[in-house]
Amino acid sequence: MCGIVGFCDFTKRSSLDNLSEMMKRVKHRGSDAYGQSYQDSATATVGLGHQRLSILDLSNEGRQPMSCENLEIVYNGEVYNFQEIRVELEDLGYKFHSNSDTEVVLNAYHHWGVESVKKFNGMFAIAIFDKREERLTLIRDRAGVKPLYWYLKDGLFLFASELKSFHSHPNFQKEINRDVLALYLQYGYVMQPYSIFKSTEQLEAGHILELDLKSQTIEKREYWSIIDCYKKPLLFLSDNEAINKTEEILKRSFNYRMVSDVPVGIFLSGGYDSSLVTALLQSDRDKKINTFTIGFKERGYDESPYAKKVAKHLGTNHHDYYCSHKDALEIIPKLAEIYDEPFADDSAIPTVLVSQLAREKVTVTLSADGGDEIFAGYDEYSNILKMQKRFEYLPNILKSSIGLAMDSISPNNVPFNKHLYNFETRYEKIRTLLSSKNSAQMLKYRSQHFTDNQLSNLLNFNRVELKTSFDVDINDIKDDLSKMLAIDYSTYMSNNILTKVDRATMSVGLEGREPFLDREIIEFASQLPSKFKYRDGVQKWILKEIAHKYIPKELMNRPKMGFSPPMTEWFRDELKEYFLDYLSREKLDKEGYFNTDEVIKMRDEYLNGKNVTVKKLWSILMFQMWHERWM
Repeated sequence: MCGIVGFCDFTKRSSLDNLSEMMKRVKHRGSDAYGQSYQDSATATVGLGHQRLSILDLSNEGRQPMSCENLEIVYNGEVYNFQEIRVELEDLGYKFHSNSDTEVVLNAYHHWGVESVKKFNGMFAIAIFDKREERLTLIRDRAGVKPLYWYLKDGLFLFASELKSFHSHPNFQKEINRDVLALYLQYGYVMQPYSIFKSTEQLEAGHILELDLKSQTIEKREYWSIIDCYKKPLLFLSDNEAINKTEEILKRSFNYRMVSDVPVGIFLSGGYDSSLVTALLQSDRDKKINTFTIGFKERGYDESPYAKKVAKHLGTNHHDYYCSHKDALEIIPKLAEIYDEPFADDSAIPTVLVSQLAREKVTVTLSADGGDEIFAGYDEYSNILKMQKRFEYLPNILKSSIGLAMDSISPNNVPFNKHLYNFETRYEKIRTLLSSKNSAQMLKYRSQHFTDNQLSNLLNFNRVELKTSFDVDINDIKDDLSKMLAIDYSTYMSNNILTKVDRATMSVGLEGREPFLDREIIEFASQLPSKFKYRDGVQKWILKEIAHKYIPKELMNRPKMGFSPPMTEWFRDELKEYFLDYLSREKLDKEGYFNTDEVIKMRDEYLNGKNVTVKKLWSILMFQMWHERWM
């Protein structure tokens, strides 16, 4: 795992020192070695920088930038099937000087061009400069595990693994995109392809960007789409055939993630996904795998006893740590640095903690992200399907009438609202759900922290609603559950979950791998009929059937828990000074983004014990702290 940076400066004002400063910002992603190249082409100065975390081929032969004739590469990630591709290239006459996957990626590109990406199975952010053609190519993996930002303005093109590198270039102009700020507040994260800054974007998952230095033009195209996967014909399999085939693919994909020249561990929550990853990998090994868990002292939040029981049954070398408000006090001030865009998932706190715990023992760790989005693990899916059934019995004219009535009545005027948790948001969401056309649109509305009306009241500016992956065409996807899975994969999972894990692990120089996000798993699972994912009220039916082969059902059957800390309790007590400081009238008025009275009202109602969700205040707090750090 590594950090990459670079520029193509058509004004020829960027220097090698500028490149070195950009590299310093991503040194935490790889401090084992570094490399850089700088050249003056006919049209621009071009710089490529690489910070290396050595995972495969620890020798100097694996260092980057790496060259092959007219090509030069800097690359972050792992291509897990590189050995198979290497054999294919050797048969074509290629000679290799290292045992690294980087050399395989570079030679594959040399032979097949950008079409080589279709052979890669892994997580990657790749930058290749073709000196002869004067072309820079950026490629991002299918799921978006590895981040890749780019910026273009006034003749300067920048790219980097993390946005913070851009701040080190003297000609980077940081101007907040207010429409993206609104999008962040609505969902709690910044969604691809947008960035919090103008003239700056994330390269979307499954996309290629080519910059032609001669014409100074950019061409961007998609090479893989989750929507296309779900539009393929369904597989017709018996229960046993589906279970056996799924288990076979999972084993192969999980074992790919164990290929490493340094120690590997697993994040184990004790839930089905991480327990299944651990079970399948430990069952084939005599040596105990290191597993890591974060617990909480507060009841209702602590999964660590379940993880400990699973670890004992499977025979892993288990480590756990209990997160307290004191740990949060240490980590919260660091979040704006770690997540250099506004990011409001409060489970970032325990994720940073478990990464610190794991880094003491291993250099690579596996997590089980994606299992819920691929195999239908969230309650939200079943809730929406049930809601949709209820709405089906309502005539359209009645749904419209109810919606109009709710439009005309403020939730504040409903007499019993003070007794129901987060009533205003729930009221608004029911109103919008009545007008939803399909399950994916319902998922969109239920995913929002702030409804459109609430956002209008919160913000001190008019916004333009941006198109996102929530708005793609899903009409040809066959059933409602599949529509939701496809959308969640490209929104919440790709933009929230993967951002959270990448920045947390990389903040301590730990490589995070995502075994459920293997291309073979998602391409197979997307063609599995939904009955294998949700059956008779059972979520992740097929994963549970496989898990019960390795772990007794009585160890696993319990209510699903999230990975969030007890924020409601902490911020009314030990951590409330954060809200009193960053959400003060003085600071809110000075920055001018928010309706100060609305934020103060929300803050005070929460602190006084009223039924206001802490997540809304947390998302504003995270923006305020980010703004203080970076603006």
